[in-house]
Amino acid sequence: MFGTSRHRHRKEILEAGFTDAWRSTLSVHMAHWDLLDDDEQERLGERAVDLFARVRWEAANGFLLSDEMTMLIAAEASLIALERPADSFRNVHAVVVHPTTMVMRGQHSQVAGLASDDPIAIIGQADPTGPVLVAWDAATHQARHPEEGNNVVFHEFAHKLDMLVGIANGTPPMDSVDQEQRWITACTGAYERVVEGRSKALRSYAGVNPAEFFAVATEVFFDTPALLTTHEPELYAELAEWYGQDPAARMSRI
Repeated sequence: MFGTSRHRHRKEILEAGFTDAWRSTLSVHMAHWDLLDDDEQERLGERAVDLFARVRWEAANGFLLSDEMTMLIAAEASLIALERPADSFRNVHAVVVHPTTMVMRGQHSQVAGLASDDPIAIIGQADPTGPVLVAWDAATHQARHPEEGNNVVFHEFAHKLDMLVGIANGTPPMDSVDQEQRWITACTGAYERVVEGRSKALRSYAGVNPAEFFAVATEVFFDTPALLTTHEPELYAELAEWYGQDPAARMSRI
């Protein structure tokens, strides 16, 4: 059977595994990399290689997408799912990388019952049955500057984790009824503070709907966790339990 060059390249990436070259790439371009211990780095590398090889990566608008760019996005996505089940991104089949901000046209709705057909500028998008869209200039800048608290890769792949239950509703798959109840209680309080303009940790976009709340909370949890431990400790605790990670403790090692 003949294989396409794309399939052959995926196979080569998978067979080569996580190389020293990939390690150097992430050390330079991904600020979170040096916060990880040796075991975390090894496992993240394995997951990133798997995502790189399994997913269809496409460049939009004639953009040239290099392996280094692809690996950075794959590693950023893999970080948030590092302690989740290995198949957590089973609903991610394609990632389309745009050079910069995109304009979404056609009817769209972010708030239930309200729809608009006005063009809207976006740097990312995730759809339950479609690809993940990412603007490269935002992704590469945010990977190097977690102190800004924004990360389009974390945001869109968090949506994909949320969608594992079939819809994006701000409550990803839970291990127990008790965990789900704690999650809902913590998230509801924090969400209400965002909507009321009282949140000191989450930007206003988190108040658009519960799905966007979870995605924005994920960005802050990994990038600026001290904001959550200080102002939303209950939310931080639930995110730490669900993600199985403690970014605040990592940051404290700097």
